Amino acid sequence: MGNALRLLYSHCCKPTTAGDSQGKDGVSALSHDLFQFDITSQVPEGLSYHVVSSKKAQANWYRKLLDAWREAKPPPKTPEEASSFVIQTLKRHQKADVEGLLAYYGLPQQPSASATTSLPQGVKFELQTLPVDTKAVPDGDTITVYVSTTDPRESLNVPRAVQLAADQRSRARAAKNYTKADELHKKIIDSGYRVLNLQNQEILARKYRIRLRGIDAPESSMPYGKEAKEELVKLLQGKCLRVLVYDEDRYGRCVGDIYCNGKFVQEVMLKKGLAWHYSAYDQRVELATWEKEARAKRVGLWASSNPEKPWEWRKDKRQGR
Repeated sequence: MGNALRLLYSHCCKPTTAGDSQGKDGVSALSHDLFQFDITSQVPEGLSYHVVSSKKAQANWYRKLLDAWREAKPPPKTPEEASSFVIQTLKRHQKADVEGLLAYYGLPQQPSASATTSLPQGVKFELQTLPVDTKAVPDGDTITVYVSTTDPRESLNVPRAVQLAADQRSRARAAKNYTKADELHKKIIDSGYRVLNLQNQEILARKYRIRLRGIDAPESSMPYGKEAKEELVKLLQGKCLRVLVYDEDRYGRCVGDIYCNGKFVQEVMLKKGLAWHYSAYDQRVELATWEKEARAKRVGLWASSNPEKPWEWRKDKRQGR
């Protein structure tokens, strides 16, 4: 059981009837019920009166919420934060179920702007991705991700031609005209989108290429290039990510910080000696410190006394050396 959940429960949770809770008591009741679920694997008895799915489905929600709560740093403390937490964790579940769960705990159906837009200085926008595919990781510092077009930031920006093609593709597949469906999907892909099948549900999603901010991993053909890619795959495959985008590079990639299940991915790569701190573009002290620690331990690429820098390797390649 995560310390965060135990701490919040011990400080502010008393056994309550969640449906009778309002405001901050709803946060306490949610924490209490997650604590109980961890012990008993049972969901609250009265929840079925508020949602449409089965007890088995409800247990699946609580399992997801419990895992996410353990990883949250810090866990939700206000009704708005708890509402955002529930909506984000259960974003691919039925709207009626999510709304019913929020109503059961007396949490707001729509989080306030302050709960959803508070981002670190310099962040242009935030992405909440769909699960990452293994093939979407070409090396140790670049990934391709997809974001559902049901996301509020995306929903208003889907080109009409893409939405029309997605609707036509759905009808073509229903009519078993798979040749036409494939042609329409190619148009969607060429526009920077894709239809993904997740849990037997088709989701129209936008493609983003992400360059991990502040690190530079060895290229694939360099020593430890393979290991860097494998570590990034192990960290990210099948996971939904939080990406804080700061900039766009000359190749059209978003430059951002990546968080996976509460872990700061760049930190992991640096501490394992599978990336350099890219100090020419990022002067964060913590990144330099993590690289220094890996050097001192001689882990990863630092097993060599003088490993070749990837930016110098790329320069030599461009100059034909």
